[in-house]
Amino acid sequence: MKPAKFTYHAPATLEETFELLERYEDEAKIIAGGQSLIPIMNLRLAQPEHVIDINGISELTGIELQHGRLAIGALTRHSELLESELVRTRCPLLARAASFIGHIAIRNRGTIGGSLVNADPAAEWSLMAILLDAELTIRSSRGERVVRGRDFIQSVYTVDLEFDEILTGVSFPCLEAAEGWSLQQISRRAGDFAIVAVAATVRLDEAGDIDTLRLAVGGMDATPLRLEEIEQGVVGRKPDGGWRSDVSSAAAGCGSPESDMHASADYRRDVCAVLTDRALTEALAGTGEED
Repeated sequence: MKPAKFTYHAPATLEETFELLERYEDEAKIIAGGQSLIPIMNLRLAQPEHVIDINGISELTGIELQHGRLAIGALTRHSELLESELVRTRCPLLARAASFIGHIAIRNRGTIGGSLVNADPAAEWSLMAILLDAELTIRSSRGERVVRGRDFIQSVYTVDLEFDEILTGVSFPCLEAAEGWSLQQISRRAGDFAIVAVAATVRLDEAGDIDTLRLAVGGMDATPLRLEEIEQGVVGRKPDGGWRSDVSSAAAGCGSPESDMHASADYRRDVCAVLTDRALTEALAGTGEED
């Protein structure tokens, strides 16, 4: 199918973009990589009268190290994050996330900002934003604001973004040298969205006990979930054979997974337990310790 008729705009600056958004309001849609918008326009599930292509705005691209965080422009392609030496060195978990996204063509065109604004509950960047407590920068003609990932992603395909605002960038904290990490997921085919995904980072204290655990799951609710109660409950605990089992069982009981054409709710819970165990095992190995 082909999309309904629309007017195409290609602003060269953010100021021009803001003018267009204010002029056309709900009649306009921003296009970045187009990997989500174009398919639903072709199916006529979305029929914007105006499409605003922001690919010509160079200030929305790039990856920089700023005050211990990776600052990433909203138009940065998935492939750039996958291949960036800075990302691989300072926060390799982000490179792992990029490697799971779609196929080469999708990674070469899709953008981190477009994925975050789309807010698919099984998307890798949504999961990373929740796990790592990302900070998202949002701008309009009225000014700039910074929103935490957990506040930006509100529900399925729903984010904290007004009609006249645009996501311009996102920043993630760098991982520490001895911080283990892992991202595990399962999908029906390579490149598909995950049925369930689990991400974790682990740090140990000098005694070899759990100092910090970050744990988040995707595909178990309307948004990815950061499991803070579970995280806090394992602080100071020895990472022995029992801790993985306890955390995995607790993670499997979180959220309100639904049954759909891809998997039943019970299957999602079973898979969540298995993937959590794998994630904890890999993350612990990354600290230099073994249980």
